[in-house]
Parts: sequence; structure tokens; C-alpha cells
Amino acid sequence: MELVTVQAIIKAPINKVWEYWTNPTHIVHWNFASPDWHCPNATNNLEVSGEFHYLMAAKDDSESFDFWGTYHVIEINKQIEAILGDGRKMIISFEQNSEGTLITEQFEPETMNAVELQKTGWQLILDNFKNYVDKN
Repeated sequence: MELVTVQAIIKAPINKVWEYWTNPTHIVHWNFASPDWHCPNATNNLEVSGEFHYLMAAKDDSESFDFWGTYHVIEINKQIEAILGDGRKMIISFEQNSEGTLITEQFEPETMNAVELQKTGWQLILDNFKNYVDKN
């Protein structure tokens, strides 16, 4: 299965980008695709075989779900590989360059929604991350 890819350049040092990506204190501020959603709770056991759990919820309480996975590879400031709760693979790469830090997210698409819709949603979340880091 071909992986879907989204990217963003964050104008911040890689150490800061890694911290904001992996620390639940920050995750709750950016991990949602649209303003009518939020991430009221996040836990992250950042070690091989550890799990992350991000509660993603509509602000009107009409819908929520646990976005979670298990880590298989962790290279600090470089790469994270995880298997999501539904068995799909996710790879996140961090690369310092002259413009800041390039984040590349790759994931196996699920089968319930169109691939383009999934790509758009993941890109919106990554854009929220970028905006959050830029403001802080």
C-alpha cells in the first residue's frame, strides 16, 4: 500500500519542534484539523513499545475518538515510526534545513474515507502545528 505524505517547514530549531510534537502539554493545543474540534487530552509514552493517545473531539461534544498508536522506532530529533490502533503504519521525519525544520508525515490510508480527504485532514493538523510553534 502506498503511503500518503504531508509536509511542512517549521521556522524553529529541531529541538523545539520535537518538544512541541511529542509533549502532551503542547499536543493539546494543535492536534485537530478545524476550529470546531479540539484535543482535550493527550498522553504520550515516548519509548519503543510505548503508546500515545490523543482524544480528538468536536467542541459541541457530538463526536470524539481516541487517535492512538504504539511506537516501533524513536530516533530523537529525527524519526518516529508507529503502528496506529487500527494497524496502519505512520512515519514522521524531522530534518533541520536552512529554512527551519522540515516535518514529513507518511501514513497508510484507511479505507472509509477518500485518500484526498485524509491527506487534507492530516495536512490541516500539520498546519495547526506549524501555526502553534510559530506563535510560541
